[in-house]
Amino acid sequence: MALDAVTLPDGWQLQVVVETDSTNVDLREAARAGTARPGQVLIAIHQRAGRGRLDRRWESEPGTGLTFSVLVDPSPVGVALWGWLPLLAGLAMAEGAGAAAGVRLRVKWPNDVQSPDGRKVAGILSERVDTAEGPRAVVGIGLNVSSTPEQLPVPTAGSLAMAGGTVDDPGAILSAVLARLDARLAAWRAAEGDAAAAGLLDAYAAASVTLGADVTVTLPGGEAVLGNALRIDPDGSLVLRTVDGERTISAGDVG
Repeated sequence: MALDAVTLPDGWQLQVVVETDSTNVDLREAARAGTARPGQVLIAIHQRAGRGRLDRRWESEPGTGLTFSVLVDPSPVGVALWGWLPLLAGLAMAEGAGAAAGVRLRVKWPNDVQSPDGRKVAGILSERVDTAEGPRAVVGIGLNVSSTPEQLPVPTAGSLAMAGGTVDDPGAILSAVLARLDARLAAWRAAEGDAAAAGLLDAYAAASVTLGADVTVTLPGGEAVLGNALRIDPDGSLVLRTVDGERTISAGDVG
């Protein structure tokens, strides 16, 4: 996939590599070594061992998607509120990629972006990294751009092209995503992590396929929790109304 002109937010830097195991791992190591600063974007044309949440693999055919990681300094937001990072990144992805490709994308708690037919077109993995300058976060994003059904690992996966999007300029799609990510991060930091004050809470709710729905959340230990998705807590957790009352879920898969 050719990346022609990419417009970066002020102060951001872009590095493109042909192939690597994981952009998240590479950028995390660079941050620890002091060779990467916040605003560094690392994108790989082919990522051999991309990871999603819970150490799942992220698979895409070389040249069909955008797989990249961004180093973020969330301060002055306290670490207790960093659960909003994957939600914020998913919202920025839906807004930016959706606008650039001409497709209405939705977000599924906690880290998926879906096409109008409910297929997963993007996933996010946010990881904390401790550096000499303080805690930072590496936000990894995988977006299926031009993938065909035959190129995707599971029937529930999709791409911008499959959703009827315009995908002839991946550089423009990446530029739009980074611009929205920069804007959402800036507002969140300015509000010191207050998602409501930053405009995140309302925007996320409007784009969410999870909130208001009856869902089953499978927890990391395997327990299945059934309930109605009521709201997102200040720390990014999902609150369900169950038969036993409200229950707050900090990590899980929504079905």
